Amino acid sequence: MIEQVASAFEKKDYRTAAKLLKQLLKESPDNPLAQLYVGKLHEVSGKHQKAEQVYRQLLRDSNNSKILTQARQGLQRLEDIEKQQRQKAIAKATSNPENQETGILILEPIANELKKEAAQKLANILQTDAYTARLSLPSRGWRLYRSGALGELKFYGEQLYNAGIPCFWTTLTAIQKIEVFQVHYFKELPQLTVVCENQDNQLGSLTFEWSQVTAQVQGLLPIFEEVVNLNSRQRKIQRKTQTQDYFHFCDLHIPSKNCILRIYDNGYKFNQGVAISSQTSQYTIRINWNN
Repeated sequence: MIEQVASAFEKKDYRTAAKLLKQLLKESPDNPLAQLYVGKLHEVSGKHQKAEQVYRQLLRDSNNSKILTQARQGLQRLEDIEKQQRQKAIAKATSNPENQETGILILEPIANELKKEAAQKLANILQTDAYTARLSLPSRGWRLYRSGALGELKFYGEQLYNAGIPCFWTTLTAIQKIEVFQVHYFKELPQLTVVCENQDNQLGSLTFEWSQVTAQVQGLLPIFEEVVNLNSRQRKIQRKTQTQDYFHFCDLHIPSKNCILRIYDNGYKFNQGVAISSQTSQYTIRINWNN
């Protein structure tokens, strides 16, 4: 009967092949050659995931070299089909001029206990190995994963998002439009008004509500200085660069105004605007900043 199945496949009579295979599998369900044709039937029917499962099962269970070779060829065909479909989808996604703009794809933090499963999904979507995919998944902060045409990034981003991998994508133009204002001091409370300076060093003010602040990011910028040390054993002078201190920063993100308010310790005017404490003028910058 297996010869009849092979003949039906040669004639591309897949309906007859399916009937013959159904009968053959009832008689000998573990027949590896019959299983191979089941995989081929799934393949030509567009059921690629089921075909892949059959081929991989044969690679694990069979010791027949001809069947193993055909199973590997089947997997290669499926990979080529998937690659062609992906290329067509990306080409369609980037055909719109708006989607040809340069953008970035950002991966958001994911819990460690979810990384194993997420890494496998990421590897399948982006055609990489699971180990590299796992290393790409961040645990704490955002990670810039890829840059390129926005349409392509959107294509991959939607697949990642649907697979439960948190991410987002945007254009470089959109990022460049975000204004960063250096805050000099808070002028009024409880209505929030800050006196600030834009990137062209122009002074002005901005009023907003606390509810408009969607994120607060704190950071440190190291201050490096050349220092001289005396080696206690050889009594030789050693010159090297060391971190002596840090500038402290705090960014307030206000998407509704498409801006970031940047406050930093050496740039904030503690003696103006809203009083930080009753003895601001007597305190150091660090104490005022902590207050």
